[in-house]
Amino acid sequence: MITQYVKELPRGKSTPDFTRKPIALTVQEGKVAIFKAVVSGDPAPTVTWARNKGDTSDPEKYKPRYDERNREHVLEIANVQVDQADTYKCFATNQFGKAMCTAALSVFAVGFKKKSKDTSTKDDQSNDPEDFRKMLRKTTIVKKRKEKPKKEGEIDPKFWEVMLSAKKSDYERICHEFGVTDYRWMLKQLNLKRKEKEDEQAKVVEDVGNMKPIEVKTSGRAEFEFDMKLKDTNSKIYLFKDGHMLDYGSDTDDSSKHHMKKTGDKYMFSINNLGLNDGGLYQVDVDDVNIISTTLAIPDVEFDGILKDAKVVEGKDAMFEGIFSGPVPQITWCVNDISVEHGDKYNITVSEDKLTHRLVVKNCKKEDKGVYTAIAGIKSSRATLAVDVMEQMFLQDIWQMNRPDCKEKKKKQPGEARGQMGEVMERMTVVVQRMVVVMEWMAMVVQRMVVVMERMAMVVQRMVVVMERMAMVVQRMVVVMERIAMVVQRMVVVMERMAMVVQWMVVVMEWMAVEDLEEEKDLEEMQQESMDKVALEDLTEVEGIDLEKMRQGNTDKEEMEVGVLERFLEWVWEQTDLEASQLWLDLVVMVQVHFASGLTDTNALRGKPADLVCKLNTDKIDGVWYKDGNKLASKDGVVISKDGCTHKLIIQNCKDSDVGLYHFEVNGCKTEATVRVGDLPEFDPDALQKFSNPVIVKAGQSASFKMSFPPQASLEIKWFKNGSELLDGGSVKVVKELNHSRLQIKDCLRSDSGQIKIQLKNPFGSIEALSSLIVLDKPGPPQGPLEVTESTSSVLELKWNPPKDEGGSEVTNYIIERQQVGQGAWKRVGDISANHLTFRDRNVSLGKRYIYRIYAENLEGVSEAMETEKIMAGSLMFPGPPGMPKVVSAFKNCINLIWTPPEKYGGNKILGYQLEKRKKDTNQWVTLNPVKDPIQDLKYAVKDVSEGSEYEFRVTAINMSGPGEPSAPSVMVCAKNPNTKPHFKDPEDFMVVRSGNSIRIRMNYEASPPPDITWLKNGEPVSPWNKIIHADGTCTLVIPSSKYSDSGVYTIVAKNSSGQASFDIDVRVTDEPKPPGPVELEQVVYGKVIITWSPSPDHNKDDRLHYMLEEYNSNTRIWRRIADHLLCTTYTTSIQPGQEYHFRVYAKNDMGVSDASESPTWGKNNNKVPLSSSVSAVVTLERPPSVLVPLKLHTPPKGYQCYMTCAVRGCPSPYIAWYHNGICINSDNNYYITNASGICSMYILRVRPEDSGEYKVVAVNPFGKAECSSTLKVKDDPSVHEKDDGVDELGRRLADEKARLQKEQDEAAMRAQSEKDEAARRSQDERDEAVRKAQIEKDEAAKKAQAERDEAARRAQAERDEAARRAKAQ
Repeated sequence: MITQYVKELPRGKSTPDFTRKPIALTVQEGKVAIFKAVVSGDPAPTVTWARNKGDTSDPEKYKPRYDERNREHVLEIANVQVDQADTYKCFATNQFGKAMCTAALSVFAVGFKKKSKDTSTKDDQSNDPEDFRKMLRKTTIVKKRKEKPKKEGEIDPKFWEVMLSAKKSDYERICHEFGVTDYRWMLKQLNLKRKEKEDEQAKVVEDVGNMKPIEVKTSGRAEFEFDMKLKDTNSKIYLFKDGHMLDYGSDTDDSSKHHMKKTGDKYMFSINNLGLNDGGLYQVDVDDVNIISTTLAIPDVEFDGILKDAKVVEGKDAMFEGIFSGPVPQITWCVNDISVEHGDKYNITVSEDKLTHRLVVKNCKKEDKGVYTAIAGIKSSRATLAVDVMEQMFLQDIWQMNRPDCKEKKKKQPGEARGQMGEVMERMTVVVQRMVVVMEWMAMVVQRMVVVMERMAMVVQRMVVVMERMAMVVQRMVVVMERIAMVVQRMVVVMERMAMVVQWMVVVMEWMAVEDLEEEKDLEEMQQESMDKVALEDLTEVEGIDLEKMRQGNTDKEEMEVGVLERFLEWVWEQTDLEASQLWLDLVVMVQVHFASGLTDTNALRGKPADLVCKLNTDKIDGVWYKDGNKLASKDGVVISKDGCTHKLIIQNCKDSDVGLYHFEVNGCKTEATVRVGDLPEFDPDALQKFSNPVIVKAGQSASFKMSFPPQASLEIKWFKNGSELLDGGSVKVVKELNHSRLQIKDCLRSDSGQIKIQLKNPFGSIEALSSLIVLDKPGPPQGPLEVTESTSSVLELKWNPPKDEGGSEVTNYIIERQQVGQGAWKRVGDISANHLTFRDRNVSLGKRYIYRIYAENLEGVSEAMETEKIMAGSLMFPGPPGMPKVVSAFKNCINLIWTPPEKYGGNKILGYQLEKRKKDTNQWVTLNPVKDPIQDLKYAVKDVSEGSEYEFRVTAINMSGPGEPSAPSVMVCAKNPNTKPHFKDPEDFMVVRSGNSIRIRMNYEASPPPDITWLKNGEPVSPWNKIIHADGTCTLVIPSSKYSDSGVYTIVAKNSSGQASFDIDVRVTDEPKPPGPVELEQVVYGKVIITWSPSPDHNKDDRLHYMLEEYNSNTRIWRRIADHLLCTTYTTSIQPGQEYHFRVYAKNDMGVSDASESPTWGKNNNKVPLSSSVSAVVTLERPPSVLVPLKLHTPPKGYQCYMTCAVRGCPSPYIAWYHNGICINSDNNYYITNASGICSMYILRVRPEDSGEYKVVAVNPFGKAECSSTLKVKDDPSVHEKDDGVDELGRRLADEKARLQKEQDEAAMRAQSEKDEAARRSQDERDEAVRKAQIEKDEAAKKAQAERDEAARRAQAERDEAARRAKAQ
């Protein structure tokens, strides 16, 4: 860490810096520890040493010195003791700054020291054995966690346990701690291990989630938590630290060191009173399954720089910085005791030396204020953040003061203003203090007002365009045009006034500054503002402001601060509300402007471009770039650009003159960064060429690499092997000098082979050089799988694969050794060249078993052996065991088995299999087929079994050598039929029984095991007086003497361990119906007769009762059926005049037909309809509604469909409304309602209990109203029906019911249509008859009138003749 004392460094001077930092040391107690550091700086810095927890002033223990030859500052610690283990600091200081770095010293003790005993009480101690027994301590057995052993070359298993419970943001840090560099491979392996862990956890828990890693809270307690739902509540939960079990006490006692608290499914573990020894790996196991693993790191550091309180303006960034005495990779940041992470709101950074940690709170708001805490292990530091909103409050005050509707401002008289000038000056002083921050943006306000005026000019231009368009519409409105011209002129005057107002505001601000700095200004500066005075004089003429009065300080405060601005804003509101609102919006934007992201220091390469980028929260304001305090422009060798909210400064060709401090300033906000120019580090060309040659050494030898380079400042040197950084320590030694660096690897192993890389890095970049290390060693063992390509009685031929690792040099030959099973000696039987990977052993005996060892040899030695399994020579090679037999199906007389062939055939073809069985509780295996008759297939049906017995089976493969090893026995299987849920066979769902006869409902079923049978009637258990007969696969319900009340829906429920099934049977108990009542005949229309009769006494008892009608006439003289399935008690039929008719009405139901009820004779004279003497009135068919067929009672079970119908007539056609419990349901989507030719239907797909109640149909037309009602009762479903049979049965019943209802509906529609046609025909006949009668009467009247006229003429003629005769006689 470097601290600079001055803002700008003189040319050629620099702050101290470390060219080479001291490295951490680990030494033995009593040895010498030496820290070395190389520093730079002008002037030469002074170097001092210190330690974190102690003093280094003792010259005997600590000897600092300067090595002029190597230019190194050295701290030598002689005879190191354990208490001197600490973090040591090196300080380099000159007059321009200070640099500091740290290095840790670790000391390990050798041997042990006896603890001193207090001998003062030795004489007081007793030698009583009882006292010694009391001194003995009870041995506590501490359970240790079963850890997976770490194999050589593999990653520590703890790495995977920590990664499985960590957050994704911590992956990189954990990989760095464990030295894992291949992230892609790591993620693949992590997914596989996560699946394995989930499978293991599924054995003991149902669900695990919301895992939060361990974290130190502001209270000083460490906590971690997770959600877990146990399968077995008696499972034991263990807490481990570094593999040792911890006692976490009870749930109610939170005073223990380790504590667990359980809330519902949430488990929270806590560690109280944290100390340095509490760091480690914490794991929680349920039984033997790991649930969560998390690491607690507690660094032994102190705060060298604590957090400082911060106070910022709303919208700006706040920063907290903590400096530690030693490196800390990661700390915890908390806001108001809640931990936060790096993201959009918070920017968390760590310096390269891990000493400085920063938290930046972006775009501070009022809700961001509070206490901020940095926690590093057991150390913490706190600071507060205050967010100031003064600018917004002040802007609101000005807004309220300048609102156009604020008309209640009181103006003081001039005399009063003079008398209160002292008070005004005091208030002005307060105002000036409050406006110190605002003064900076006031200048921007003026510029912004100029922009506003430009916008207003654009508004004027737009208004001109509007006027031109309006001129086309209002050409004849001359008066309006004159007014518009006046408005334009007025706006021109206003623009001029606005310009004067701007000038006046500039003068007012300068005058206010003069008043505030009256002692520093003189009157001569005021006299130089003549142009402003003229502008003010002009403005006073317009606005009525006394300039002299203002300059002498005789103007009221409100008039001075607000007068002209108020009048201007009033005019703005009156003339251009839109532009005034935009003005204040711009003012608010300027006050609230802040940086979304600031500048960052840049290290640029010489001759290359570099850019500085910052981002504002708005794109409406431009800023200014500065370098070392001088304003920059694009012509100064840089390019300045703006893209929305982003402002960029590009240096096209960096050179030394571009070094400096750059800052970007806007509206009082500033962000700055330093630009440094330099070059990349470079290697010595000759050394680079030499370094590229590979280094070849033998195993056990040391390998050295050296790279030279010119001395360079701030150079960081790193060595890598296969991408992993090599650090000094162990078998690796790294030497870093000013002009070269060396790498030495001692006692090289074959695994050390790989790519060697050196990296030089400075602030301006890095370069790399590659080499390779080849370690020669003996080869690895030959690879399998070993194949026996030939096996006879005298020859065994083996084949193998070359070694995976040849040891850096080619394999020269292979060595083969052999051991006969049963003998202990190994014999060398072959030595073949490397280009042959097969060996034929011709010295073997038939049936003997041998074990072979194969070695690979190169120039460095002989490899480890690849040892084979036992190999038999010759044809006596028996096959391996087949797969365990699996049970496909089991019945009481047969068990079907399958198996898989053996993996090893023994070198010969498999001829077949032998199957054996063993009965439970016996030890004897019984062969099911002889060896000479093997089973050819991989399946077999065992029929030699006894019902109810349990068996297990095993199978043996047979080849030319004979039967091999038997397979593992199968699972025990019982010879019984498989369990099946009940299933009814060919059931009938409807039954009609004559009253008094017995009811026998017989149901056949299939089920295993036999089910429990229950009978229900209408959802209730049947009467215990009924008899239930059970037989094999049959159940019969018998009711000895049936009554009408026995009618209903009978349900049989069959239930066993595999499930249940049910079936409904609709039983109707009835008798032959009684005949209908008297039959009456009536003729209303000519040629039609209406037949009505009284219903049968059984009409209300039997809902399936209907009527049949027969006719007999004198012409045919036979009885013929004219109607059937009538549900009503009326019927209209056609008759012919001049014939006699007889009618019979029968009642019918499921049992048969009743006796007939005969009608009276309808004779010949009954057809005559008397005609009125005069013309009849106009015939009309209009009539009020009437119900032909009423609704019936319905009692469907829950979930079934319901279909209600009724027949209604009326003219005109009535409006039909359906009601359920008095509520209209015509618009309810749960009901499907239709009306076809007077047939009204309502359909419910699946009835529910809430559908029960009274249903009513109301038919209304202008002549009246008719209604009918019925009741729907929904029965509860007593059982859960079997899906397969239930769905089929329900579908069949629904189809039958639908067909029946459709038939009834068609018949009713046919009857209604027939009646309608008959009524129309009757109406037409009546109209024709009336017209005919009227015409006859008219003709008769005409004839009568003509006769009367003829008679009158005749009489007149006779009278005339008589008069003539008399006259003649006289």
